[in-house]
Amino acid sequence: MRIRPTLASWLQIGPLATVLLLFFGIPVIVVVVVSFFDFGHTDIIPTFILDNYTDIFTSETTKRLYLSSLKYAVIVWAITLVIGFTLANYLVFHVHSLLLKIGLFLLCSVPFWTSTIIRMISWIPFLGTNGIINSALLRMHLISHPLEFLLFSDFAVIVAYVHLFTLFMMVPIFNSMARIDTRLIEAAKDAGASRWTILREIVLPLCKSGIALGSIFVVTQVMGDFFVVKVMSGGQSASVVSALQNEIAALQYPPAAASAVVLVIVVMMMVAGILRVVDVRKELAT
Repeated sequence: MRIRPTLASWLQIGPLATVLLLFFGIPVIVVVVVSFFDFGHTDIIPTFILDNYTDIFTSETTKRLYLSSLKYAVIVWAITLVIGFTLANYLVFHVHSLLLKIGLFLLCSVPFWTSTIIRMISWIPFLGTNGIINSALLRMHLISHPLEFLLFSDFAVIVAYVHLFTLFMMVPIFNSMARIDTRLIEAAKDAGASRWTILREIVLPLCKSGIALGSIFVVTQVMGDFFVVKVMSGGQSASVVSALQNEIAALQYPPAAASAVVLVIVVMMMVAGILRVVDVRKELAT
């Protein structure tokens, strides 16, 4: 029995479409619907109101939370971009032994096989007032008293984020760099181009897709996280998701649903802005 091409296509995408509909589409629709409901002390009141969204857009606290989350996202994105690009550039163009290249890449990625929570909490003994860094600086007489800003501060949050998400920036950039024909680099060197000129005129333009994908990974994860902010700031800082988590803990599901919808829209706009600058599909197709 011969199956028509149109029917065959629908049969191929049917299982995946069903899974996405059941486990993604329907939950998103439920969250959007609940965001327009009212709520009491412990129950949800099915009705249609805009108060949940009005409270979000008129609240100064919400604005400060979004600014805080955006601040973390921008700073972490910039730092992970510099570190990830530098590591990828070194592995691709300066390590010529394939075995050594694989070994160094594994050295960068093996720590990420452990639990995220363990890797984050492991910074506390280093950054505490009696931690390794402060103790070393005191012994070298570089400081007269422990540095208190190292832990339970925005600095600690950013350090943890950079540690957790640098690999997500480095791997896409590494993949993009690995696709660059080394003959272009050699031709540019023969033409007298300096290392910085090669980096600016050849490597960077050909790595745009990797930078865009890495940026999407890092920005979306920072915007969607609350645990790192909660633990590493000691409760002194907050983010949009931490406020959302507090609403869920207080059984305020309609306001939490509205906050989730707004956050998803903001993140989608950020991703759309990145894809507007770099057409990832076009870059990957070339």
